Amino acid sequence: METAAQTEALLAYLGRMTRARTLDVDTPLVSSGLLDSFALVDVLLELERVTGRRIPAGRVSPADFETVRHMLEAAARVGTPSSPPR
Repeated sequence: METAAQTEALLAYLGRMTRARTLDVDTPLVSSGLLDSFALVDVLLELERVTGRRIPAGRVSPADFETVRHMLEAAARVGTPSSPPR
C-alpha cells in the first residue's frame, strides 16, 4: 500500500533526476522521455529504498515505471519486504 510519504519521496527523487518543473503521481515518465532505459535501474533501486520492498527486475517492465502511481502499484504487486540491515 502506498503512503503519502512514499509518493512524496519518489516525486522529490524524480524531480531531482529529471529536472522536471512539475511532477505528480500520474505524470508520464517513460513515454514522455523524462526517463530512459538507463535511468530505470536507478529508479528501481530508489523505489526499493522508499518502499522497503525487494523488487525483482525480471518481474517489472518499463510500463511499470510510466508513472509514480504505477511504480508504487508494481512494488506492492511483486515486491517482498526487505530484510532489515544486520
